[in-house]
Amino acid sequence: MEYSYPLNLDWSKEEMATVINFYQAVEKAYEVGIDASEIKAKYSDFKQVVRSIGEEKSLGKEFEKASGYSAYRVMQLVKNATTSKIKMQP
Repeated sequence: MEYSYPLNLDWSKEEMATVINFYQAVEKAYEVGIDASEIKAKYSDFKQVVRSIGEEKSLGKEFEKASGYSAYRVMQLVKNATTSKIKMQP
């Protein structure tokens, strides 16, 4: 797919990489499946960069609009997961 990740230009390169890693994990959850522990760790790192709920929601909406993938839905599935691996249904 060809789209841009929503990023804040005030972030450092490392912070941008952390946010991109989380979005790539969301993509992986939709495309092939991902270990719940892996995406939880990437989300935890993401929350160190994106601390406010408002900014997280805004970035999530931008990401979903661009990609069709919902970070919110993935994290809800992870939160309620009964297995170690999750795969989003389209």
